Amino acid sequence: MTSHRQVAVVTGAARGIGHAIATALATDGWSVALADVNGDAARTAAARLKGGGCVGLGVDVRDQTSVAQLLRDAEAALGPVDLFVNNAGVMWVGPFDEEPESATRRMLDVNLIGVVNGFRVAAPAMRARGHGHILTIASAASRLAPPGEAAYAASKHGVLGYCTAVRRELKGTGVHVSLVCPVVVRTELAAGTSGGAARTLRPEQVAKAVVDVVRRPRFVTFVPRHVALLTVVLAVLPQQARDWLSERTVPDQVRATDRVKRADYERQLVDRDDP
Repeated sequence: MTSHRQVAVVTGAARGIGHAIATALATDGWSVALADVNGDAARTAAARLKGGGCVGLGVDVRDQTSVAQLLRDAEAALGPVDLFVNNAGVMWVGPFDEEPESATRRMLDVNLIGVVNGFRVAAPAMRARGHGHILTIASAASRLAPPGEAAYAASKHGVLGYCTAVRRELKGTGVHVSLVCPVVVRTELAAGTSGGAARTLRPEQVAKAVVDVVRRPRFVTFVPRHVALLTVVLAVLPQQARDWLSERTVPDQVRATDRVKRADYERQLVDRDDP
């Protein structure tokens, strides 16, 4: 069917930041396909959104075929997709040499390859129509690398590099590329972690930033905005001063994280063998 409303796809939308983004977009008048590895949870979340015009769909962002099917299903239900939000992500926290290999691979597959798959599937159709927006939820860790988040930070640094290159390739096509980079957000993914010098965020604060970027497209937006200044200062300081400032602003998750609070989430991350 053809929709007169703008259409968005949001991955990882059954809960947390993704659900907050889907809710904010629906409130703003969008039709939204809430996509999640747990398709039943996505459908339940979509059914609870007010205003209608939303559907829940299953997807494994690690699999490009699955993402392509997601786009086909979303367009069949709602119409051509104007906005694709790469939000799905996972995180293991702890000393780099204690990180299980399965957790490392899952972070790289979901956080980085998942974004690559989103671009490869969504961008061609948008480019052909001459308009569209691919927005990725990265992290302040795409510029800052907290101890205890080595592989997670690597995946987010990779996302920043990938989006920087693809943005250049899509220049002049009408397809916008954006990154929203929050500090620690109070979700299951970040349970027990420290925000360091920054206050932790509510998912709704990230969603508000996303809606603002959708209305006024720009490349990189930090939440809160002052983190952008910190990344600039750290980039120009000599190493000794950079280390001093980092130790006072960027959390050391090896020392500060409550591993008990993260136990259930990380056990699922390591042990699960479903998509």
